Amino acid sequence: MLLSSAEMMASIGEFDPLNTRVPATKIEVTVSCRSLLDVDTFSKSDPGMCKLFTVSEYALKSCRFGRTEVIDNTRNPDFVRKFVLDFFFEEKQNLRFDVYNVDSRSCNISKHDFLGQTFCTLGEIIGATGGHLEKTLSINLRKGKDQKVGIPGKKCGVIILTAEELSNCRDIATMQLCANKLDKKDFFGKSDPFLVFYRSNEDGTFTICHKTEVIKNTLNPVWQPFTIPVRALCNGDYDRTVKIDVFDWDRDGSHDFIGEFTTSYRELSRGQNQFNVYEVLNPKKKGKKKKYINSGTVSTHTSRISACHVLCIGIHGRFILYIMLGNPSQPTSLHYMNPYQMNAYAMALKAVGEIIQDYDSDKLFPAYGFGAKMPPDGKISHAFPLSGDNDNSSCVGIEGVLEAYFQSLRSVQLYGPTNFAPVINKVANCAAEITDGSQYFVLLMITDGVISDMVQTKEAVVNAASLPMSIIIVGVGPAEFDAMEELDGDEVRVSSRGRLAERDIVQFVPFRDYIDRSGNQVLSMARLAKDVLAEIPDQLLSFMKTRGIEPRPALSSSPVPGLRRHI
Repeated sequence: MLLSSAEMMASIGEFDPLNTRVPATKIEVTVSCRSLLDVDTFSKSDPGMCKLFTVSEYALKSCRFGRTEVIDNTRNPDFVRKFVLDFFFEEKQNLRFDVYNVDSRSCNISKHDFLGQTFCTLGEIIGATGGHLEKTLSINLRKGKDQKVGIPGKKCGVIILTAEELSNCRDIATMQLCANKLDKKDFFGKSDPFLVFYRSNEDGTFTICHKTEVIKNTLNPVWQPFTIPVRALCNGDYDRTVKIDVFDWDRDGSHDFIGEFTTSYRELSRGQNQFNVYEVLNPKKKGKKKKYINSGTVSTHTSRISACHVLCIGIHGRFILYIMLGNPSQPTSLHYMNPYQMNAYAMALKAVGEIIQDYDSDKLFPAYGFGAKMPPDGKISHAFPLSGDNDNSSCVGIEGVLEAYFQSLRSVQLYGPTNFAPVINKVANCAAEITDGSQYFVLLMITDGVISDMVQTKEAVVNAASLPMSIIIVGVGPAEFDAMEELDGDEVRVSSRGRLAERDIVQFVPFRDYIDRSGNQVLSMARLAKDVLAEIPDQLLSFMKTRGIEPRPALSSSPVPGLRRHI
Protein backbone atom coordinates (compact mmCIF):
# COMPACT_ATOMS: atom_id res chain seq x y z
CA MET A 1 0.00 0.00 0.00
CA LEU A 2 1.13 3.52 -0.52
CA LEU A 3 1.34 5.88 2.41
CA SER A 4 3.41 8.89 3.40
CA SER A 5 5.32 9.64 6.58
CA ALA A 6 4.62 13.27 7.25
CA GLU A 7 1.28 12.50 5.73
CA MET A 8 -1.83 14.00 4.43
CA MET A 9 -4.94 15.80 5.83
CA ALA A 10 -8.51 17.07 5.70
CA SER A 11 -11.93 17.81 7.10
CA ILE A 12 -12.46 21.13 8.85
CA GLY A 13 -15.46 22.22 10.87
CA GLU A 14 -16.86 18.73 11.39
CA PHE A 15 -18.40 17.40 14.55
CA ASP A 16 -15.44 16.03 16.51
CA PRO A 17 -16.23 13.07 18.79
CA LEU A 18 -12.55 12.28 19.22
CA ASN A 19 -11.52 15.63 20.76
CA THR A 20 -8.14 17.37 20.53
CA ARG A 21 -7.67 16.61 16.84
CA VAL A 22 -4.17 17.67 15.81
CA PRO A 23 -3.52 17.61 12.06
CA ALA A 24 -0.37 15.87 10.84
CA THR A 25 0.03 18.36 8.00
CA LYS A 26 -1.86 20.29 5.35
CA ILE A 27 -2.79 19.01 1.91
CA GLU A 28 -3.62 21.10 -1.15
CA VAL A 29 -6.23 19.55 -3.45
CA THR A 30 -6.43 20.71 -7.07
CA VAL A 31 -9.57 20.01 -9.14
CA SER A 32 -9.92 19.50 -12.89
CA CYS A 33 -12.81 18.07 -14.94
CA ARG A 34 -13.04 16.44 -18.33
CA SER A 35 -15.97 15.84 -20.72
CA LEU A 36 -18.59 17.51 -18.54
CA LEU A 37 -22.24 17.48 -19.63
CA ASP A 38 -23.05 20.09 -22.27
CA VAL A 39 -26.29 21.63 -21.05
CA ASP A 40 -26.08 25.02 -22.78
CA THR A 41 -27.81 25.44 -26.12
CA PHE A 42 -25.70 28.16 -27.72
CA SER A 43 -22.29 27.68 -26.09
CA LYS A 44 -20.12 25.13 -24.39
CA SER A 45 -21.07 24.25 -20.84
CA ASP A 46 -20.01 26.79 -18.18
CA PRO A 47 -19.16 24.34 -15.39
CA GLY A 48 -17.44 27.20 -13.70
CA MET A 49 -17.74 25.86 -10.23
CA CYS A 50 -16.91 22.89 -8.03
CA LYS A 51 -18.01 22.78 -4.41
CA LEU A 52 -16.33 20.68 -1.72
CA PHE A 53 -18.16 19.28 1.29
CA THR A 54 -16.71 17.40 4.25
CA VAL A 55 -18.98 14.50 5.17
CA SER A 56 -19.18 13.53 8.84
CA GLU A 57 -19.92 9.89 9.65
CA TYR A 58 -20.62 10.87 13.24
CA ALA A 59 -23.02 13.79 12.85
CA LEU A 60 -24.55 12.31 9.67
CA LYS A 61 -24.28 15.60 7.82
CA SER A 62 -22.26 17.40 5.14
CA CYS A 63 -20.58 20.73 5.75
CA ARG A 64 -19.67 23.04 2.90
CA PHE A 65 -15.91 23.60 2.89
CA GLY A 66 -15.40 25.86 -0.10
CA ARG A 67 -15.76 26.36 -3.84
CA THR A 68 -13.60 27.04 -6.86
CA GLU A 69 -13.77 30.02 -9.16
CA VAL A 70 -16.06 30.07 -12.19
CA ILE A 71 -14.55 29.18 -15.57
CA ASP A 72 -16.59 30.10 -18.66
CA ASN A 73 -17.25 28.16 -21.85
CA THR A 74 -15.38 24.90 -21.38
CA ARG A 75 -16.26 21.31 -20.62
CA ASN A 76 -12.70 20.63 -19.48
CA PRO A 77 -11.95 23.16 -16.71
CA ASP A 78 -8.70 23.28 -14.73
CA PHE A 79 -9.59 25.23 -11.60
CA VAL A 80 -6.91 27.53 -10.18
CA ARG A 81 -8.43 27.95 -6.73
CA LYS A 82 -7.32 25.11 -4.44
CA PHE A 83 -8.77 23.45 -1.37
CA VAL A 84 -6.32 23.38 1.55
CA LEU A 85 -7.33 20.74 4.09
CA ASP A 86 -5.99 19.59 7.44
CA PHE A 87 -4.93 15.96 7.27
CA PHE A 88 -5.47 13.44 10.05
CA PHE A 89 -3.71 10.22 9.14
CA GLU A 90 -5.55 8.17 11.76
CA GLU A 91 -9.04 9.22 10.64
CA LYS A 92 -11.26 8.46 7.66
CA GLN A 93 -11.99 11.85 6.12
CA ASN A 94 -14.95 11.70 3.74
CA LEU A 95 -15.30 14.30 0.99
CA ARG A 96 -17.97 15.18 -1.57
CA PHE A 97 -17.35 17.18 -4.74
CA ASP A 98 -20.33 18.78 -6.56
CA VAL A 99 -19.91 20.31 -10.03
CA TYR A 100 -22.28 22.95 -11.42
CA ASN A 101 -22.95 24.75 -14.66
CA VAL A 102 -23.26 28.40 -13.64
CA ASP A 103 -26.09 30.05 -15.56
CA SER A 104 -25.90 33.30 -13.59
CA ARG A 105 -23.88 34.93 -10.83
CA SER A 106 -26.70 34.25 -8.39
CA CYS A 107 -25.77 32.81 -4.99
CA ASN A 108 -28.93 30.71 -5.13
CA ILE A 109 -27.75 27.19 -6.01
CA SER A 110 -31.15 26.32 -7.48
CA LYS A 111 -30.42 28.74 -10.32
CA HIS A 112 -27.52 26.58 -11.57
CA ASP A 113 -27.41 23.25 -13.43
CA PHE A 114 -26.15 20.35 -11.34
CA LEU A 115 -23.66 18.43 -13.52
CA GLY A 116 -22.66 15.62 -11.17
CA GLN A 117 -20.84 14.68 -8.00
CA THR A 118 -18.42 12.17 -6.58
CA PHE A 119 -17.50 10.86 -3.14
CA CYS A 120 -14.06 9.84 -1.88
CA THR A 121 -11.78 10.16 1.12
CA LEU A 122 -8.78 12.42 1.42
CA GLY A 123 -6.70 9.29 1.88
CA GLU A 124 -7.87 7.96 -1.51
CA ILE A 125 -6.57 11.07 -3.26
CA ILE A 126 -3.24 10.96 -1.44
CA GLY A 127 -2.82 7.23 -1.92
CA ALA A 128 -3.63 7.25 -5.64
CA THR A 129 -0.74 6.72 -8.04
CA GLY A 130 1.14 9.98 -8.43
CA GLY A 131 -1.35 11.68 -6.13
CA HIS A 132 -3.86 11.87 -9.03
CA LEU A 133 -7.30 10.36 -8.48
CA GLU A 134 -9.82 10.16 -11.34
CA LYS A 135 -13.47 9.60 -10.43
CA THR A 136 -16.59 9.44 -12.58
CA LEU A 137 -19.16 12.11 -11.87
CA SER A 138 -22.70 10.86 -11.37
CA ILE A 139 -26.18 12.10 -10.51
CA ASN A 140 -27.12 10.31 -7.33
CA LEU A 141 -28.67 12.87 -5.04
CA ARG A 142 -32.21 14.18 -5.20
CA LYS A 143 -32.21 17.94 -5.54
CA GLY A 144 -34.90 20.40 -4.65
CA LYS A 145 -37.89 20.71 -6.94
CA ASP A 146 -36.51 23.91 -8.50
CA GLN A 147 -33.02 22.47 -9.04
CA LYS A 148 -32.11 21.74 -12.65
CA VAL A 149 -30.07 18.54 -12.84
CA GLY A 150 -28.47 16.21 -15.33
CA ILE A 151 -30.01 12.89 -16.29
CA PRO A 152 -29.45 10.07 -13.74
CA GLY A 153 -27.50 7.20 -15.28
CA LYS A 154 -26.01 9.34 -18.07
CA LYS A 155 -22.25 9.76 -18.26
CA CYS A 156 -21.48 13.00 -16.51
CA GLY A 157 -17.76 13.28 -17.15
CA VAL A 158 -14.68 12.80 -15.02
CA ILE A 159 -13.27 14.77 -12.09
CA ILE A 160 -9.50 14.69 -11.51
CA LEU A 161 -8.27 15.36 -7.98
CA THR A 162 -4.61 16.02 -7.25
CA ALA A 163 -3.14 16.15 -3.74
CA GLU A 164 0.11 17.65 -2.59
CA GLU A 165 1.46 18.06 0.91
CA LEU A 166 2.20 21.70 1.58
CA SER A 167 5.57 22.81 2.82
CA ASN A 168 6.04 25.10 5.82
CA CYS A 169 7.22 27.89 3.53
CA ARG A 170 5.23 31.05 4.27
CA ASP A 171 6.99 33.40 1.89
CA ILE A 172 5.11 35.57 -0.57
CA ALA A 173 6.50 36.69 -3.92
CA THR A 174 5.41 39.79 -5.79
CA MET A 175 5.74 39.43 -9.55
CA GLN A 176 5.23 41.64 -12.55
CA LEU A 177 5.41 40.48 -16.15
CA CYS A 178 5.29 42.16 -19.53
CA ALA A 179 5.64 40.83 -23.08
CA ASN A 180 7.02 42.14 -26.33
CA LYS A 181 6.12 41.33 -29.93
CA LEU A 182 3.77 38.41 -29.25
CA ASP A 183 2.22 36.62 -32.22
CA LYS A 184 -0.92 38.18 -33.70
CA LYS A 185 -3.86 35.76 -33.36
CA ASP A 186 -7.02 37.78 -33.99
CA PHE A 187 -8.19 38.39 -37.58
CA PHE A 188 -9.60 41.87 -36.98
CA GLY A 189 -7.29 42.87 -34.17
CA LYS A 190 -4.03 41.96 -32.52
CA SER A 191 -4.18 39.53 -29.57
CA ASP A 192 -5.76 39.47 -26.12
CA PRO A 193 -2.91 37.85 -24.13
CA PHE A 194 -2.99 36.24 -20.71
CA LEU A 195 -0.56 33.95 -18.85
CA VAL A 196 -1.10 30.61 -17.11
CA PHE A 197 1.45 29.37 -14.54
CA TYR A 198 2.01 25.67 -13.81
CA ARG A 199 4.29 23.89 -11.34
CA SER A 200 5.85 20.60 -12.41
CA ASN A 201 5.10 17.22 -10.86
CA GLU A 202 7.47 14.31 -10.37
CA ASP A 203 5.58 12.23 -12.95
CA GLY A 204 6.13 14.80 -15.71
CA THR A 205 2.68 16.40 -15.50
CA PHE A 206 1.90 19.99 -14.50
CA THR A 207 -0.53 21.52 -12.01
CA ILE A 208 -2.03 24.95 -12.66
CA CYS A 209 -1.19 27.48 -9.95
CA HIS A 210 -1.97 30.97 -11.29
CA LYS A 211 -3.68 32.79 -14.15
CA THR A 212 -3.25 36.48 -14.99
CA GLU A 213 -5.87 38.90 -16.23
CA VAL A 214 -6.49 39.36 -19.97
CA ILE A 215 -4.96 42.43 -21.66
CA LYS A 216 -7.09 43.34 -24.69
CA ASN A 217 -5.87 44.07 -28.22
CA THR A 218 -2.10 44.31 -27.83
CA LEU A 219 1.06 42.42 -28.73
CA ASN A 220 3.01 44.18 -25.97
CA PRO A 221 0.96 43.60 -22.81
CA VAL A 222 1.92 44.73 -19.33
CA TRP A 223 0.14 42.70 -16.67
CA GLN A 224 -0.70 44.04 -13.24
CA PRO A 225 1.70 43.06 -10.42
CA PHE A 226 0.41 40.16 -8.33
CA THR A 227 1.41 38.34 -5.18
CA ILE A 228 1.56 34.56 -4.93
CA PRO A 229 2.64 32.19 -2.14
CA VAL A 230 6.02 30.69 -2.94
CA ARG A 231 4.72 27.24 -2.07
CA ALA A 232 2.04 27.64 -4.76
CA LEU A 233 4.79 28.03 -7.35
CA CYS A 234 7.23 25.39 -6.13
CA ASN A 235 6.20 24.12 -2.66
CA GLY A 236 9.53 25.22 -1.24
CA ASP A 237 11.75 23.60 -3.91
CA TYR A 238 13.42 26.55 -5.64
CA ASP A 239 14.71 24.42 -8.53
CA ARG A 240 11.35 22.86 -9.37
CA THR A 241 10.30 23.60 -12.98
CA VAL A 242 7.70 26.31 -13.47
CA LYS A 243 6.01 26.42 -16.91
CA ILE A 244 4.30 29.56 -18.20
CA ASP A 245 1.91 29.36 -21.15
CA VAL A 246 0.88 32.43 -23.18
CA PHE A 247 -2.64 32.43 -24.67
CA ASP A 248 -4.79 34.67 -26.80
CA TRP A 249 -8.20 34.93 -25.10
CA ASP A 250 -11.34 34.05 -27.10
CA ARG A 251 -14.86 34.66 -25.87
CA ASP A 252 -16.01 31.10 -26.67
CA GLY A 253 -13.31 29.53 -24.47
CA SER A 254 -11.22 28.14 -27.35
CA HIS A 255 -8.18 30.22 -26.41
CA ASP A 256 -5.34 30.26 -28.96
CA PHE A 257 -1.96 29.00 -27.80
CA ILE A 258 0.77 31.55 -28.49
CA GLY A 259 3.73 29.83 -26.87
CA GLU A 260 5.43 28.77 -23.65
CA PHE A 261 8.63 28.94 -21.64
CA THR A 262 9.98 27.26 -18.53
CA THR A 263 11.89 28.62 -15.56
CA SER A 264 12.24 27.98 -11.83
CA TYR A 265 11.63 30.03 -8.74
CA ARG A 266 15.37 30.35 -8.24
CA GLU A 267 15.70 31.88 -11.71
CA LEU A 268 12.70 34.13 -11.16
CA SER A 269 14.13 35.40 -7.89
CA ARG A 270 17.28 36.58 -9.69
CA GLY A 271 15.15 39.31 -11.20
CA GLN A 272 14.81 41.27 -7.95
CA ASN A 273 16.84 44.17 -9.27
CA GLN A 274 16.26 43.66 -12.98
CA PHE A 275 13.96 41.91 -15.43
CA ASN A 276 14.58 38.36 -16.60
CA VAL A 277 13.76 37.91 -20.29
CA TYR A 278 12.42 34.62 -21.71
CA GLU A 279 11.72 33.61 -25.29
CA VAL A 280 8.15 32.43 -25.91
CA LEU A 281 8.30 29.33 -28.09
CA ASN A 282 5.56 27.52 -30.00
CA PRO A 283 6.80 23.93 -30.63
CA LYS A 284 4.43 23.37 -33.60
CA LYS A 285 5.48 26.55 -35.38
CA LYS A 286 9.13 25.83 -34.65
CA GLY A 287 8.80 22.40 -36.28
CA LYS A 288 7.11 23.77 -39.42
CA LYS A 289 9.06 26.96 -40.10
CA LYS A 290 12.80 26.82 -40.70
CA LYS A 291 13.27 30.55 -40.05
CA TYR A 292 11.14 30.53 -36.89
CA ILE A 293 12.84 32.38 -34.02
CA ASN A 294 10.17 32.83 -31.35
CA SER A 295 6.61 34.00 -30.73
CA GLY A 296 7.70 36.98 -28.67
CA THR A 297 9.39 37.49 -25.31
CA VAL A 298 8.21 37.80 -21.72
CA SER A 299 10.07 39.79 -19.07
CA THR A 300 9.64 39.02 -15.38
CA HIS A 301 10.48 40.90 -12.21
CA THR A 302 10.17 39.22 -8.80
CA SER A 303 10.60 40.85 -5.40
CA ARG A 304 10.14 40.23 -1.66
CA ILE A 305 11.98 36.91 -1.69
CA SER A 306 13.15 35.23 1.50
CA ALA A 307 14.70 31.84 2.14
CA CYS A 308 12.75 28.85 3.40
CA HIS A 309 13.61 25.18 3.79
CA VAL A 310 11.20 22.30 3.39
CA LEU A 311 11.76 18.57 3.87
CA CYS A 312 9.44 15.66 3.38
CA ILE A 313 10.02 11.97 4.06
CA GLY A 314 8.39 9.30 1.93
CA ILE A 315 8.49 5.53 2.11
CA HIS A 316 7.04 2.36 0.67
CA GLY A 317 6.07 -0.31 3.13
CA ARG A 318 3.99 -3.35 3.96
CA PHE A 319 1.05 -3.56 6.32
CA ILE A 320 0.63 -7.12 7.61
CA LEU A 321 -2.37 -8.46 9.52
CA TYR A 322 -2.56 -11.55 11.70
CA ILE A 323 -5.87 -12.59 13.29
CA MET A 324 -6.30 -15.16 16.05
CA LEU A 325 -9.25 -17.37 15.05
CA GLY A 326 -11.93 -19.12 17.09
CA ASN A 327 -15.40 -20.75 17.14
CA PRO A 328 -17.96 -18.58 15.31
CA SER A 329 -21.04 -20.68 16.12
CA GLN A 330 -21.35 -19.92 19.84
CA PRO A 331 -22.98 -16.60 20.81
CA THR A 332 -20.47 -16.26 23.67
CA SER A 333 -17.53 -16.42 21.24
CA LEU A 334 -15.75 -13.20 20.26
CA HIS A 335 -15.83 -14.58 16.70
CA TYR A 336 -19.60 -15.13 16.74
CA MET A 337 -21.09 -14.20 13.36
CA ASN A 338 -24.12 -12.16 14.39
CA PRO A 339 -26.23 -11.36 11.30
CA TYR A 340 -27.13 -7.96 12.77
CA GLN A 341 -23.78 -6.58 13.87
CA MET A 342 -20.04 -7.11 13.50
CA ASN A 343 -18.04 -8.97 16.11
CA ALA A 344 -15.10 -7.33 17.86
CA TYR A 345 -12.54 -8.82 15.48
CA ALA A 346 -14.36 -7.57 12.41
CA MET A 347 -14.80 -4.13 13.95
CA ALA A 348 -11.10 -3.84 14.77
CA LEU A 349 -10.12 -4.99 11.29
CA LYS A 350 -12.56 -2.64 9.57
CA ALA A 351 -11.59 0.31 11.78
CA VAL A 352 -7.90 0.15 10.92
CA GLY A 353 -8.18 -1.37 7.45
CA GLU A 354 -10.60 1.16 5.97
CA ILE A 355 -8.14 3.95 6.74
CA ILE A 356 -5.04 2.03 5.67
CA GLN A 357 -6.51 0.85 2.36
CA ASP A 358 -6.77 4.40 1.04
CA TYR A 359 -2.98 4.47 0.81
CA ASP A 360 -2.70 1.16 -1.03
CA SER A 361 -2.47 1.47 -4.80
CA ASP A 362 -3.58 -2.07 -5.69
CA LYS A 363 -5.89 -2.70 -2.72
CA LEU A 364 -4.46 -6.23 -2.31
CA PHE A 365 -4.11 -7.25 1.34
CA PRO A 366 -2.09 -10.36 2.29
CA ALA A 367 -3.97 -11.61 5.39
CA TYR A 368 -3.13 -14.43 7.81
CA GLY A 369 -4.58 -16.26 10.78
CA PHE A 370 -2.68 -17.84 13.65
CA GLY A 371 -3.41 -20.18 16.52
CA ALA A 372 -5.54 -22.82 14.79
CA LYS A 373 -5.71 -26.46 13.64
CA MET A 374 -5.78 -26.73 9.90
CA PRO A 375 -7.82 -29.20 7.85
CA PRO A 376 -7.62 -31.94 6.82
CA ASP A 377 -5.05 -33.34 9.24
CA GLY A 378 -5.44 -30.85 12.14
CA LYS A 379 -1.91 -29.52 11.86
CA ILE A 380 -1.27 -26.52 14.16
CA SER A 381 -0.40 -23.29 12.34
CA HIS A 382 0.74 -19.90 13.60
CA ALA A 383 0.62 -18.29 10.17
CA PHE A 384 -1.79 -19.45 7.45
CA PRO A 385 -3.39 -17.40 4.67
CA LEU A 386 -7.03 -16.54 5.28
CA SER A 387 -7.57 -16.93 1.55
CA GLY A 388 -6.82 -20.65 1.86
CA ASP A 389 -4.29 -20.36 -0.95
CA ASN A 390 -0.70 -20.90 0.18
CA ASP A 391 0.58 -19.39 -3.05
CA ASN A 392 -1.54 -16.24 -2.86
CA SER A 393 -2.44 -14.78 0.53
CA SER A 394 -3.81 -11.52 -0.90
CA CYS A 395 -7.43 -10.44 -0.46
CA VAL A 396 -9.04 -7.68 -2.51
CA GLY A 397 -9.76 -4.73 -0.25
CA ILE A 398 -10.85 -4.79 3.36
CA GLU A 399 -14.18 -6.32 2.37
CA GLY A 400 -12.22 -9.16 0.79
CA VAL A 401 -10.26 -9.64 4.01
CA LEU A 402 -13.47 -9.73 6.04
CA GLU A 403 -14.97 -12.28 3.66
CA ALA A 404 -11.85 -14.47 3.91
CA TYR A 405 -11.88 -14.13 7.71
CA PHE A 406 -15.48 -15.32 7.99
CA GLN A 407 -14.81 -18.16 5.55
CA SER A 408 -11.80 -19.31 7.59
CA LEU A 409 -13.88 -19.39 10.76
CA ARG A 410 -15.98 -22.13 9.18
CA SER A 411 -13.02 -24.31 8.22
CA VAL A 412 -10.42 -24.10 11.00
CA GLN A 413 -10.45 -24.88 14.73
CA LEU A 414 -9.12 -22.54 17.42
CA TYR A 415 -6.05 -23.96 19.11
CA GLY A 416 -3.46 -22.57 21.53
CA PRO A 417 -0.93 -21.63 22.56
CA THR A 418 -0.90 -17.93 21.60
CA ASN A 419 2.63 -17.49 20.28
CA PHE A 420 3.58 -14.04 19.03
CA ALA A 421 7.30 -14.53 18.44
CA PRO A 422 6.99 -16.60 15.22
CA VAL A 423 4.74 -13.94 13.69
CA ILE A 424 6.98 -11.02 14.65
CA ASN A 425 10.11 -12.84 13.48
CA LYS A 426 8.51 -13.66 10.12
CA VAL A 427 7.78 -10.00 9.41
CA ALA A 428 11.16 -8.93 10.83
CA ASN A 429 12.93 -11.22 8.38
CA CYS A 430 11.19 -9.40 5.53
CA ALA A 431 12.02 -5.98 6.98
CA ALA A 432 15.69 -6.95 7.46
CA GLU A 433 16.07 -7.32 3.72
CA ILE A 434 15.28 -3.64 3.05
CA THR A 435 16.81 -1.20 5.55
CA ASP A 436 17.66 1.74 3.28
CA GLY A 437 14.49 3.63 4.21
CA SER A 438 12.70 2.87 0.97
CA GLN A 439 10.23 0.52 2.70
CA TYR A 440 8.61 0.38 6.11
CA PHE A 441 6.60 -2.53 7.56
CA VAL A 442 3.59 -2.33 9.89
CA LEU A 443 2.31 -5.51 11.58
CA LEU A 444 -1.24 -5.52 12.94
CA MET A 445 -2.16 -8.39 15.30
CA ILE A 446 -5.70 -8.90 16.63
CA THR A 447 -6.02 -11.41 19.48
CA ASP A 448 -8.16 -12.34 22.46
CA GLY A 449 -5.50 -14.45 24.17
CA VAL A 450 -2.71 -13.85 26.63
CA ILE A 451 0.78 -14.28 25.15
CA SER A 452 2.17 -17.78 25.75
CA ASP A 453 5.75 -17.05 24.71
CA MET A 454 6.49 -13.73 26.42
CA VAL A 455 10.25 -14.29 26.74
CA GLN A 456 10.61 -15.09 23.05
CA THR A 457 8.23 -12.28 22.10
CA LYS A 458 10.24 -9.66 24.02
CA GLU A 459 13.40 -10.81 22.30
CA ALA A 460 11.65 -10.62 18.92
CA VAL A 461 10.50 -7.04 19.67
CA VAL A 462 14.00 -5.96 20.74
CA ASN A 463 15.44 -7.38 17.53
CA ALA A 464 12.71 -5.81 15.40
CA ALA A 465 13.20 -2.37 16.97
CA SER A 466 16.32 -1.86 14.87
CA LEU A 467 14.41 -2.62 11.67
CA PRO A 468 11.99 -0.51 9.58
CA MET A 469 8.81 -1.83 11.18
CA SER A 470 6.09 -1.09 13.73
CA ILE A 471 3.76 -3.47 15.58
CA ILE A 472 0.12 -2.79 16.47
CA ILE A 473 -1.63 -5.21 18.83
CA VAL A 474 -5.39 -4.99 19.41
CA GLY A 475 -6.67 -7.05 22.31
CA VAL A 476 -10.36 -8.02 22.14
CA GLY A 477 -12.50 -9.53 24.86
CA PRO A 478 -12.32 -9.57 28.69
CA ALA A 479 -8.89 -11.20 29.12
CA GLU A 480 -6.23 -9.64 31.33
CA PHE A 481 -3.75 -7.98 29.00
CA ASP A 482 -1.12 -6.90 31.54
CA ALA A 483 1.59 -8.73 29.61
CA MET A 484 0.62 -6.83 26.45
CA GLU A 485 1.10 -3.54 28.29
CA GLU A 486 4.68 -4.57 29.02
CA LEU A 487 5.37 -4.71 25.27
CA ASP A 488 4.06 -1.18 24.75
CA GLY A 489 7.18 0.72 25.66
CA ASP A 490 5.65 4.14 26.29
CA GLU A 491 6.73 4.11 29.95
CA VAL A 492 9.53 1.52 30.13
CA ARG A 493 11.42 0.41 27.03
CA VAL A 494 11.14 -3.33 26.28
CA SER A 495 14.28 -5.31 27.11
CA SER A 496 15.56 -8.85 26.60
CA ARG A 497 18.73 -10.45 27.96
CA GLY A 498 20.01 -7.10 29.12
CA ARG A 499 19.37 -5.36 25.77
CA LEU A 500 16.97 -2.44 25.49
CA ALA A 501 14.85 -2.01 22.39
CA GLU A 502 16.41 0.65 20.19
CA ARG A 503 13.02 2.27 19.60
CA ASP A 504 9.47 2.02 20.90
CA ILE A 505 7.76 0.18 18.04
CA VAL A 506 4.79 -1.49 19.78
CA GLN A 507 1.37 0.04 20.27
CA PHE A 508 -1.10 -2.06 22.31
CA VAL A 509 -4.73 -1.16 22.91
CA PRO A 510 -7.58 -3.18 24.47
CA PHE A 511 -10.61 -2.71 22.22
CA ARG A 512 -12.99 -2.70 25.20
CA ASP A 513 -11.67 0.74 26.20
CA TYR A 514 -12.98 2.20 22.95
CA ILE A 515 -16.47 0.71 22.78
CA ASP A 516 -19.13 3.40 22.77
CA ARG A 517 -21.61 2.94 25.61
CA SER A 518 -24.55 3.80 23.36
CA GLY A 519 -23.64 0.96 21.01
CA ASN A 520 -22.46 3.21 18.17
CA GLN A 521 -20.07 0.94 16.28
CA VAL A 522 -18.89 3.68 13.92
CA LEU A 523 -17.77 5.81 16.85
CA SER A 524 -16.13 2.83 18.55
CA MET A 525 -14.10 2.04 15.44
CA ALA A 526 -13.09 5.69 14.94
CA ARG A 527 -11.78 5.91 18.49
CA LEU A 528 -9.80 2.70 18.06
CA ALA A 529 -8.26 3.72 14.73
CA LYS A 530 -7.27 7.13 16.10
CA ASP A 531 -5.19 5.63 18.89
CA VAL A 532 -3.59 2.68 17.11
CA LEU A 533 -2.51 4.67 14.04
CA ALA A 534 -1.50 7.93 15.69
CA GLU A 535 2.02 6.76 16.61
CA ILE A 536 2.97 5.30 13.20
CA PRO A 537 4.36 8.53 11.63
CA ASP A 538 6.60 9.22 14.67
CA GLN A 539 7.83 5.62 14.76
CA LEU A 540 8.70 5.80 11.08
CA LEU A 541 10.56 9.07 11.56
CA SER A 542 12.48 7.67 14.53
CA PHE A 543 13.84 4.86 12.35
CA MET A 544 14.88 7.31 9.63
CA LYS A 545 16.68 9.52 12.13
CA THR A 546 18.56 6.67 13.85
CA ARG A 547 19.80 5.50 10.45
CA GLY A 548 20.72 8.99 9.28
CA ILE A 549 18.37 8.72 6.31
CA GLU A 550 17.86 12.21 4.94
CA PRO A 551 14.37 13.37 3.95
CA ARG A 552 13.74 13.95 0.27
CA PRO A 553 12.67 17.36 -1.07
CA ALA A 554 8.96 17.57 -1.78
CA LEU A 555 8.97 17.47 -5.58
CA SER A 556 5.82 15.73 -6.70
CA SER A 557 2.16 16.55 -6.75
CA SER A 558 1.64 13.63 -4.41
CA PRO A 559 3.01 13.92 -0.92
CA VAL A 560 5.62 11.21 -1.49
CA PRO A 561 5.33 7.48 -1.80
CA GLY A 562 3.85 5.68 1.15
CA LEU A 563 3.39 2.46 3.01
CA ARG A 564 2.60 -0.65 1.05
CA ARG A 565 1.00 -3.01 3.45
CA HIS A 566 0.03 -6.63 4.05
CA ILE A 567 -2.92 -7.54 6.17
